[in-house]
Amino acid sequence: MQASNRTARTAGIIFLLTFVSAIAGAALYAPLLTDPDYITGPGADTRILLGAVCELVLIITNIGTAVVLFPVLRRHSESAAVGYLAARIVECTFIAVGILSILAVVTLRQTAGADAAEYLPVARALVAVHGWTFLLGPGFVVGIGNGLLLGFLMYRAHLVPRPMALFGLIGGPLMSLSGIAVLFGAYGQTSVPSALATLPEIIWEFSLGIYLTFVGFRRPRSTRTTAAALKDSPATGATSKKRHAARG
Repeated sequence: MQASNRTARTAGIIFLLTFVSAIAGAALYAPLLTDPDYITGPGADTRILLGAVCELVLIITNIGTAVVLFPVLRRHSESAAVGYLAARIVECTFIAVGILSILAVVTLRQTAGADAAEYLPVARALVAVHGWTFLLGPGFVVGIGNGLLLGFLMYRAHLVPRPMALFGLIGGPLMSLSGIAVLFGAYGQTSVPSALATLPEIIWEFSLGIYLTFVGFRRPRSTRTTAAALKDSPATGATSKKRHAARG
C-alpha cells in the first residue's frame, strides 16, 4: 500500500507539473503567436525559446504520467492502459511538431535580415502548423487518452472517487467533439463554446493531480471490506479485550 501511495503521489505531482509547463509555455509564446509580422520586428526570441523549453518539459511530464500509472492501471484493463500510454505518446508527438514549427519561425527571423518581409507567408504558415498541432494533440487526443481512457480506468478501479472520474468520462469525449467542431469551423479554438467544452476535462485533470498528490489512491473495495470485517469480527474483539486486560 505504501508503494502504491508513492506511485499515486508521484503521478499527482507530475500531473500538476503538466499544468504549470503548459500554461508557462503558452504565455511565453504569446508575442510570436499574436503578432503576424513577428519575423520583421525586433522579436522576443529568448522568451520564445524558454517557451519551447517549457513545452519540452510538458512532453516529459505527459509521458511521465502514463509511465508512472501504467503498472497500476494495467491490473484493471491492460488494453485500456496501453491505449492511454499510446494516446499520451501521440499527443506528445503533436506537441513536438508544434515546437519545431515555432523554432523554425525564430530561425527565419534571425536569418532573413532585410528580406524578412518576403518570408512572412512562410512564418505565418509555420504558426498555423503550431495551431493545428495544438488542436489535434492537446485539443483532441487528450480527450480520448487523458479523458475517456484514464477516466474509465480510474472509475473501474475505484482509484479515485467515482464522481471525480465521471468528469474524465464525460469531459474527455466532449473535448474531442469540440476539437472536431473547431476543425470544421463551427467556432474558434479560443471561443466561449470551446472553453466551456474544455472545462470539464480541465477540472478532471487538475482535481486528479490534487487528489493523487495529497490523498493517494483509494483502497480497493475488497480491501476496505476485509478491513471492516476484521475490525468487527468477534475474534478481533476478543483479542482487543485481552490486550486491554493485559495492559490493566
